Amino acid sequence: MVRLSGTDLDIRPLVLGGNTFGWTSDEKESFAVLDAFTAAGGSFIDTADGYSAWAPGNHGGESETVIGHWLAARGHRDDVVIASKVATHPEFKGLAPANIAAAADASLARLGTDRIDLYYAHFDDPTQTVADMAAAFDALVRAGKIRYVGLSNFSVAREREWFDVAEREGLAKPVALQPQYNLLHRADVEGDDGYGALAAEKGLSIFSYFSLASGFLTGKYRSTENLQGAARAGMIEAYLPDDDARRSAFEVIGAERDIAAAHGVEVTSVSLAWLLARGVTAPIASARVPEQLPALLAATELTLTGSELQALDAASQGFATAA
Repeated sequence: MVRLSGTDLDIRPLVLGGNTFGWTSDEKESFAVLDAFTAAGGSFIDTADGYSAWAPGNHGGESETVIGHWLAARGHRDDVVIASKVATHPEFKGLAPANIAAAADASLARLGTDRIDLYYAHFDDPTQTVADMAAAFDALVRAGKIRYVGLSNFSVAREREWFDVAEREGLAKPVALQPQYNLLHRADVEGDDGYGALAAEKGLSIFSYFSLASGFLTGKYRSTENLQGAARAGMIEAYLPDDDARRSAFEVIGAERDIAAAHGVEVTSVSLAWLLARGVTAPIASARVPEQLPALLAATELTLTGSELQALDAASQGFATAA
């Protein structure tokens, strides 16, 4: 178990991503995943109000609704940590203070709860001042609707400004960052002025999203041809913009397969264990069905050797510099 910095929350160092709920997992499958995750000792569930508005026939809020139905059916609210986000729901776009307040109420209603444990500003809104956004989140904390504040998809400069404002005005400070981070996307976390440096300076938790590069780092794809027809093919292709990137990406998978074989685990476990070894508090990973969970959970008990970490770093070095 790990204590989230600046909070009283203790979790197993794996976050269950809720983006599949109501999208690639129907409610029955989602309940099965949630049941299996909590039965195995998991407790932290991450969602967003916009999940999954991108799917045909969906309108946003599907994931929160499924989680809310599960909480009501199981009575587990006090046993789990719930994170959600604001900015992308079609009816609640952006981070204007009035929108933040309305979106939080809508999320609470869908989740069927009186508080959200960690509430993220999901994407920066350049039309709003940091001071106004920080004050709006502080108001939610003071009202007891959210417990802690997180930031995702802001520039490091804007995140620093949020801390400056919060310290100057006595507002609730963010306790967590949620950046994209994986073996194929390293630079903006690992850079000298990256998210990792800010987290270390401010004592923040880091929860990585796209921890498995939209499924590529599970090792199930052995060539780009295998991606054809995959639900996340477009997202994966973004990591492979040219021949050099494709070659390097499959070299990463090759190194991971060797390490996985040595430990008797799956490639998925190695991908997540690398993140934990590189300072991530808990990687976020989703499971469409319960059978995918063991490989995720195994990462929390896998310790990679120094030489294994060096091999993975070397294979993914091309992804450690800004494009």
